[in-house]
Amino acid sequence: MSEGKIRVVVVDDHEMVRRGLSSFLKSFDDLELVGEARNGREAIDVCLNLKPDVVLMDLMMSVMDGVTAIRLLREQMPQIHIIALTSASETDVVTAALQAGALSYLQKDVNLDQLVGAVRAAARGERILSTEATQALIAAATRPTVASYNLTEREREVLQYVAAGLTNAEIAERMYISRSTVKFHVSSLLSKLSVATRAEAITVALKAGLVD
Repeated sequence: MSEGKIRVVVVDDHEMVRRGLSSFLKSFDDLELVGEARNGREAIDVCLNLKPDVVLMDLMMSVMDGVTAIRLLREQMPQIHIIALTSASETDVVTAALQAGALSYLQKDVNLDQLVGAVRAAARGERILSTEATQALIAAATRPTVASYNLTEREREVLQYVAAGLTNAEIAERMYISRSTVKFHVSSLLSKLSVATRAEAITVALKAGLVD
């Protein structure tokens, strides 16, 4: 931190969200907004250039989703502290973000005082999780796995659409998520099923009873 201020970058694909967060952060003497980005790819460039202390990262974005950006940023800048700030609360999204390297996970409807507290805590390396994120992690730890493939609920849903022959674009539209997020889930599916193509994934899924 320079001159005692916490250097923050805001990453979100909605301009109004970025503008609102930026204005809010500027009202605190110990916080310094040093940059903004519209997607994960921009976030990596901005962070490598500006070297912030804390990043507020949305997860569902085009071009590059937040989970991928978190993983790449942590690989290149392990000292950076990332707060996933999103409207997504699904178990697999929470776990994916934390496994990628997010320090904290908050919903976008978080109280502003709590958000500032989370930024200050993140700068100290302390983790803050929303109630929804905590519940999602508990659910992930206690629910039974599917066969031996350990598929998440979201991955099973994507697999159903893949088996139905839908493209990534069509799946994204059905599930109200970005194409890059669908691509992330499909890649994870192929890896967990130990296959290289969607056709092979469907064959394995049918034999294992993973799809109807």
